[in-house]
Amino acid sequence: MPIYSYTALKQGREIVKGEITASNLKDARDVVRKMGLVPTQINEYSDAKAKKAARIAALSLSEKIDFISTLQILLTSGIPAVESLMFMEQEAAKKKIRDMSKILKTQIMAGSTFADTLARYPQVFGYIFIGLIKAGEESGELEKTLGRIKDLLTKQSNIKGKVIGTLMYPMFVVVLAFIITIVMLVFVFPAFKEMFEQQDKALPLITSIMINAGDYLKTYWYTIPLFIIAFVALVFVVFNWQPARRVLDKVVLKIPLLNNLILYSNYSNFMSVLSVSYEAGIPIVDCLHLAVITLTNYVLRTKMSAAIVKVQQGLQVSQALKATKIVPKMLLFMISTGEQSGRLGDMLEKGVNFLDKTLDGVIDTLTKMIEPIMLIVIGSIVLVMALALYLPLFQSYMS
Repeated sequence: MPIYSYTALKQGREIVKGEITASNLKDARDVVRKMGLVPTQINEYSDAKAKKAARIAALSLSEKIDFISTLQILLTSGIPAVESLMFMEQEAAKKKIRDMSKILKTQIMAGSTFADTLARYPQVFGYIFIGLIKAGEESGELEKTLGRIKDLLTKQSNIKGKVIGTLMYPMFVVVLAFIITIVMLVFVFPAFKEMFEQQDKALPLITSIMINAGDYLKTYWYTIPLFIIAFVALVFVVFNWQPARRVLDKVVLKIPLLNNLILYSNYSNFMSVLSVSYEAGIPIVDCLHLAVITLTNYVLRTKMSAAIVKVQQGLQVSQALKATKIVPKMLLFMISTGEQSGRLGDMLEKGVNFLDKTLDGVIDTLTKMIEPIMLIVIGSIVLVMALALYLPLFQSYMS
């Protein structure tokens, strides 16, 4: 639909400008008049300008939560969607939210529904968000659905924060160990080189390796940043190149403790979306399709997608999930009980609570296990460095 820029009079005195979408120039004038304005000039954007004007910047998870929270409060207060977006366009703290509210308001005023407007920007809002909003709008429970989405995104943000917090400590230790190793090789070992060379005996192998590595790094120091860049590029390729990512997803599920972190963080997001979408009145097959989008592990996503096919063929959700052989038995029992008693929504919510508690336990256990592992890593590095420095001295004393 074309985008028009307009200049109009408000209350016969104030000049206002803006953009709207309309099928033609006549409809554009009608839209401006419905806004209580008197149009003085309306021009259609060129394709390039229209695309630029209708482009919405991607929002972070926290920005989405802010947007939904504010919109829910305004709608719950009885303020229409257009006026709510108009308020956010003028008063939102972040520019991206103000710009987004302006574009959404313009398209809704041109005749689009809220869900249809969001559906034009799947790269910004995501299919889960759009699907839930559409269900809430069709059922007349948009405010309640926004509340569910806010809770869902808040929970995902908390899970993300917990996982990142758990992994930050080992990452910090690894980086610190790398820096210390480089400093030792480049500055410490060369200082002892002349003293070691005065000995008649051959240096221990570990000492020779350290000294040679230090000489190499001191001469070819530029290989250090090149190594770091290559390592970062390798990590990027592994996480973004699909064949490598699939192999990685299979490997992490075989690593003790880490596999539970991956499994239960994925399960938690999956069940949360399944519960929220089911409560919003979306058919169970569509709920499963939305829930599968949250799975980041290829193995889990493949098996859950196969389960959806079985549900479409008439199998119960609990039986289809059981066939994957990756879903916890307690969760299967809850879903099966919900299907048999007609209280699937309640049991899905209880399943979410069960997974949250389990995930918290997994994170606590992993955090406690990381500390001794990191101590062993640091201790091993210190031991190797100490042996490399002191073995030649022990040799000289023994001779």
